[in-house]
Amino acid sequence: MIVITGAAGFIGSALTSKLNSLGRHDLVLADDFGNEEKLKNLNKKKFLEQTHRDVFFDWLDKNHGEVETVFHIGARTDTAEFDMSVFERLNLSYSKKMWEACARYQIPLLYASSAATYGMGEHGYADSHDNVTQLKPLNPYGVSKNDFDKWVLSQKQVPPFWAGFKFFNVYGPNEYHKGRMASVIMHAYHQIEKTGKMKLFRSHHPDFSDGGQMRDFVYVKDVVNMLLFFAAHQRQPGLYNLGTGKARTFRDLTNATFAAMGRKPVIEFIDTPEDIRDKYQYYTQADMNKVRDYGYSRTFTSLEAGVDDYVKNYLMQSRYL
Repeated sequence: MIVITGAAGFIGSALTSKLNSLGRHDLVLADDFGNEEKLKNLNKKKFLEQTHRDVFFDWLDKNHGEVETVFHIGARTDTAEFDMSVFERLNLSYSKKMWEACARYQIPLLYASSAATYGMGEHGYADSHDNVTQLKPLNPYGVSKNDFDKWVLSQKQVPPFWAGFKFFNVYGPNEYHKGRMASVIMHAYHQIEKTGKMKLFRSHHPDFSDGGQMRDFVYVKDVVNMLLFFAAHQRQPGLYNLGTGKARTFRDLTNATFAAMGRKPVIEFIDTPEDIRDKYQYYTQADMNKVRDYGYSRTFTSLEAGVDDYVKNYLMQSRYL
């Protein structure tokens, strides 16, 4: 059996879909299952069992001998949430308990870290273990993810294999429920549909033009492909970036969305709100050398191809992966 936490969420449900396509139906899905919108992500998915995250460890105590791998994707991901106690409970404490259970029962563990751990990028974007203690995340979400990474690296009792993935800007189907935390592509699609234009933040940095702010946008289908590669090739435990290694501008992203919708680009620029301006990231790009050295040679989907697939085959059809 394969366990997926956060299974009703964006990446967890995409991983479930991919495993189904590979003929794997022996899946145990863990989540809170209380969000009706999120549950739509699991429509037509095939799995063995659902278990609420609050009783998951009781389930694992009884069934650990049958578990092949745990994908711990579940987390509170709201970067605008500033109640640290929420992240302490759902991200840090729960993840520590997951680690300890997988170490005790010797189950391979692959978990979701985040590129939010890199903060403003003042220490670069290399997934080296040496810089983890120096990183300065910009919000409690990023702090919780980096605190867990630091804790993991200090542990002597470990699962037989583990890998933590620093997801960069993931986009793609099954994020309908995410609201303001959904990808810019989804927001762009709906804004263009409604108004015929897209508003982007104006640059307040002399090195970047308006719309020239850059992110490493990675398609969710590529994310699950890489997760499954590491699960199948358990070589070197560690922290790994999960991006494309190629930063693209918000203008590129917006133009790709207009193109996928068959519309002429109309972009307006608005000031970045002052309350987030001093923490606004102008550039992120995953250093993927460590992943390539690991042996992952698959090509990542280009921004244009990913946006085209997402818009035409999912957003325009209100379709799920």
